[in-house]
Amino acid sequence: MQCEKDEKVVLIESISDEFDVGTLLDTDELLSFRRPGVGTDVTRKLRRGDWTIQRQLDLHGLRRDEARERLSFFIRDAHKQGLRCVRVVHGKGLGSPGKTPVLKSRVQSWLVQKKEVLAFVQAKPADGGAGALVVLLMPSRG
Repeated sequence: MQCEKDEKVVLIESISDEFDVGTLLDTDELLSFRRPGVGTDVTRKLRRGDWTIQRQLDLHGLRRDEARERLSFFIRDAHKQGLRCVRVVHGKGLGSPGKTPVLKSRVQSWLVQKKEVLAFVQAKPADGGAGALVVLLMPSRG
């Protein structure tokens, strides 16, 4: 039981709100991220929809801490289950005070910090557009 509690604390603390993701993102008009060593063809294929989205997480309406915890568990579990491509819906921020997206930049920052994440791109309009990211996970060793 204590082991589970310890693991939960480590998971939550493993991604920070203070991390500056700006230096790692390709901030073209179609936002994307890829780890060093991952080819541009990977983000191009993700953007084109060559990978099947196997599961999704919807973070709409969640508070920042709750969203961070859910995202952390979702990525870990998806990776453990051998999933390669998932969608994370963070919303466009239209329901937020000032109509500015609170979770959008946070989710990008959190994903960059997750070692299981190889790359992500903004979803195609049909898959959520600016309100979602399509994420490619590393192959699991299972």
